[in-house]
Amino acid sequence: MDVPIIASQVPVYAHPGDAGADLVATEALRLEPGARALVGTGVRIALPDGYVAFVVPRSGLAAKHGITIVNAPGTVDAGYRGEIKVALLNTDAREPYDISVGDRIAQMIVMPVPRVRFLPVDELTDSTRGEGGFGSTGYQTGVTS
Repeated sequence: MDVPIIASQVPVYAHPGDAGADLVATEALRLEPGARALVGTGVRIALPDGYVAFVVPRSGLAAKHGITIVNAPGTVDAGYRGEIKVALLNTDAREPYDISVGDRIAQMIVMPVPRVRFLPVDELTDSTRGEGGFGSTGYQTGVTS
């Protein structure tokens, strides 16, 4: 699929088969412990209707330095034409993290999204999970080891 783009550095896939293309910083800054910043990527795209781009954290930054994205995944709708910026957060309680121009700071995943119609009903069909919410999968009640 071809996506029109205006970019100071076009996102690239690091390896064949990768889902995410790397986005890089267009500005240098220091993220102090617990701080967040909106970081420019210099990327503007024109997605076709029926597609979305998700901006997600880079696993290496998260694991090694505690750098994540505040609103992960960030959503880029098909109609948006502005610069894609990344809301980075330094979760490390002690160490600041320096970002240089050209550093890979996030990944962008482009996916098709179906348009749905929401149909108001009085009841929903039953399911195995039912109304189990946060943390309800993977836990068993009444089991002792």
